[in-house]
Amino acid sequence: MRAVQREGRDALAGKLAAEFGVSEDTIRRDLRELAAEGRLQRVHGGALPASPAIAPFGVRHDLESAAKEKIARRAASMIAPGQTVIVVGGTTSVALVKALPPNLRATIVTHSPSVAAALADHATIEVILIGGLLFKHSVVAVGAAAMEGISRIHADLYFMGVTGVHVTARLSTGDFEEAAIKRALAARSAETVVLASSSKLNAASPFVIGDITLAQTIVVEAQCAAELTRPIEEAGVSVLRA
Repeated sequence: MRAVQREGRDALAGKLAAEFGVSEDTIRRDLRELAAEGRLQRVHGGALPASPAIAPFGVRHDLESAAKEKIARRAASMIAPGQTVIVVGGTTSVALVKALPPNLRATIVTHSPSVAAALADHATIEVILIGGLLFKHSVVAVGAAAMEGISRIHADLYFMGVTGVHVTARLSTGDFEEAAIKRALAARSAETVVLASSSKLNAASPFVIGDITLAQTIVVEAQCAAELTRPIEEAGVSVLRA
């Protein structure tokens, strides 16, 4: 597993077999077992660490909480008065809307009941809640009804949550339907900003949302290692540190 974390996508069976002095079949078997345990994600040409962010909503609440709070505050500062902003579900998104200034006038569109509830007492934020089939793992609406609601929006800014960020494995998440919703939301916004703590960088999940350039900006915590963010910047995506 350390070799996968070190090598990333370049963790090829032949290369690892030579390094450890075992057969390629042995390496492939080990990779299959690690993937079955949820410890890595196999991708074309190699393997990447699996994102811890695919855990259920309640479990994710306490993961990297300090980093999430910093990212959320930085993201909240990007919203200008009068904007229409899409905020997806997730623990960082809930922290984001709680960090909004009490006098901010804006419209927040969300498919997350948790995000909407966090804004219930905000006097000057108009909240548009997109309905649909409740995906209980992430507590968000998905499906045909959600897609219909999304198609009626033109937003200035979209804050996207992902579970994996990798230049070649792309932006990814743990559910097929949720990936489709995230793509649709990006298509309805002038600018997409990905909120990603460092554990999501150089990691992958089973379902691709889109190329890394689907986002114009990725917000990470200030302590995020430069070797994780450099490939993102080289791909033409801005990185903001919180």
